[in-house]
Amino acid sequence: MKDGHAPGAPGGPGNGHRALHDLVMAATVRIHRAGAGYALDEPGTFLGSGFFIAPNWVLTCAHVVRSGEGDEVTVVYETGPGRGTSAVAGVVATALPDHVGLPLRGTWPSPDLALVRLSEPVDHDCAYVTERPAAYYEEAVVLYSGWSVVGGELRRLSGTCTVQGTLGGWSDDEQIRLGGDVLPPGVSGGPVVDPVRGEVVGVLKSRADRGLGGTCTGVEQLRSLPVPAEEPRAEHDDSYQAVFHAHDRYHRDRQRHPDTDRSTWADVQNQLGARPGRALSPEERTQLLGRLADLPPPVSTRALLGLLESLLGDQTAIPHPAPRGWRDGLGALYENSRQDAALDLVLDYAMRAMSAERPFVTPGTQAAERALWEWVRQTAEGRPGPGYRRRLGQQWIERLQLPPRGPSVAGAGAARTPARSADRAPRLFVLLELEQLGWEPGRCDWYVAVGRPTGEVVRLRDGERTPLDNLPTVLAPALAEAFRQCDEPGLPADLQVALPHLLLGLDVDAWQLGPDEPPIGAHRPVVVRCADREQLPDPGDGNGLPDGKEEPLPEEERHEREARWKWIHTHGAQAEVLDCEDGLRVPVPAAESLRGLPHRTVPVLCRYGDHRFEDDRVALVRIVHGGYGVALWRRWRGQADAVCGEFHRRAGDTVAGAGGADRLPELVHALRAGLRAGKPETYWADGIALFYDDPRRPLPGTGDLLEAP
Repeated sequence: MKDGHAPGAPGGPGNGHRALHDLVMAATVRIHRAGAGYALDEPGTFLGSGFFIAPNWVLTCAHVVRSGEGDEVTVVYETGPGRGTSAVAGVVATALPDHVGLPLRGTWPSPDLALVRLSEPVDHDCAYVTERPAAYYEEAVVLYSGWSVVGGELRRLSGTCTVQGTLGGWSDDEQIRLGGDVLPPGVSGGPVVDPVRGEVVGVLKSRADRGLGGTCTGVEQLRSLPVPAEEPRAEHDDSYQAVFHAHDRYHRDRQRHPDTDRSTWADVQNQLGARPGRALSPEERTQLLGRLADLPPPVSTRALLGLLESLLGDQTAIPHPAPRGWRDGLGALYENSRQDAALDLVLDYAMRAMSAERPFVTPGTQAAERALWEWVRQTAEGRPGPGYRRRLGQQWIERLQLPPRGPSVAGAGAARTPARSADRAPRLFVLLELEQLGWEPGRCDWYVAVGRPTGEVVRLRDGERTPLDNLPTVLAPALAEAFRQCDEPGLPADLQVALPHLLLGLDVDAWQLGPDEPPIGAHRPVVVRCADREQLPDPGDGNGLPDGKEEPLPEEERHEREARWKWIHTHGAQAEVLDCEDGLRVPVPAAESLRGLPHRTVPVLCRYGDHRFEDDRVALVRIVHGGYGVALWRRWRGQADAVCGEFHRRAGDTVAGAGGADRLPELVHALRAGLRAGKPETYWADGIALFYDDPRRPLPGTGDLLEAP
């Protein structure tokens, strides 16, 4: 493990090793039997260790999760330094080998790896996993981390081992022999870390029956996960690509995040003096891998090998298992490049990835290609001589002249849209309107009605002075009756929720009509409307803040609303995140500034409810005042330093991939259903809300409502 280390890095290796230890421990988890309940501190339910390899994904040993019952487990993790532990349910998504019937005693066959998918999204730290096969040298030192029972209590521990050689051959059953320390029971599944390069290179597999040490499996063995039988149409169709693309985007976004004082893996690698592939700094490597992960994956392993051979020649030494993703190809370059040509190879590789054939194309693919080109261009500026830079520029121009090389799909993060969304013909819908009482802001008057395609609205039931906290229970019978009148087989009716501007963030889509019922938003489309749009507080001094006055909606603002609505329903839309810039919380612009954005804009709020600024409470008011009838936001539930790049990317793909804004209610419903079903590709949408207020169908006044018999 001597490769890629430059002594004398800033901060010193001693500080780097301490920081590396903290990062490894933060990502390490323990795994318990499913349904452990309050017995999570009891050793009897403990199965073994693991670590977060990507957001909402845990890597561990197959024998750890298969020693429980079925595919369900419980993962116990730390939410942050000093914040204590939490537990979340998980499901074994895949295992190598996947022999459920193997005996629980004896040695589990290699590679003995398993991926656990969390059943709900949570905030956590992730380990950095190497992009190349582990380069083990005998007597090299590695770090490990895991959990064990010490003195009758579950304790997290770490230590060092030395590499003693290998066990097995050039195949999936190769293991690395470790010595030098006693590996206690329970640490199996924990990470093995190269302290020179500052990255996870393996997974602890077994401990010696007698004496010191045990064995571990290189993380590159995950490349042998089954390839989908059918050509993938989205990133999440291939577990390997989904996990490592999420891994690389997480570390790229974490490195960009300006709102934290915590060290990143790239920061620590820099302190250690690591120099990936002798060509890149840790920060450059992190940014490159993140940009490659924004692209669709290679069409196949054969296509990726062909790309590498075109750069390195036919005599290229191909590692085993063969490279499968863009990150693996980059790692292969490290092993085959000369010192004087290392950076040229990396830049040429990025250009080939940029123009490669795609298994699918998402709405964000073109932007991802341009971002990768910007990285190449900026990195190449340090190369001597204009010839090489000119050649790269010509390749980019040629790429711009080519059409997309792959089938187009709605977006990697959006659930596939049901057929109904292609033709949202007018149908019956349910309308719920709340009126907040000025003298009792904690109570509401309400009514539930059935809306007909003709525009007629029939009131079913109403109520007065209901406490906000009691609304789900009080409204359940009225909503259930309205749904019965409107639902068709396989086509649940939409719920339109008209709220006063101060309650636009109310999470009606999360309400349950009964203790065993799913959230309303997971069963049917739920959209929010503004009940008092025409009496909104006047922006007054132009900063979008209310000044206590109320005026009718100006005629020009009405025309602006209608023009924006027509554009995004006929020409398509583009998302614009208003309150967050690369993780830095910023105030929502004033309403006047919002009116200046293009008509194709759909405002997006990343951190609604974070309440970092005094005017956060009127962020949605500014959007409504700006003339917008469609907006997306998510109710912020994370820590201040939580990574949010995935939300920005996926929200943009969802809006752009919809084609027209009329598909957004069904797309958001599909995302909520995916969250309910525990699909990781939808976890970015946790807490999502859709503002969808059709200016062509104004809410009825009291005198317009027809009482039902």
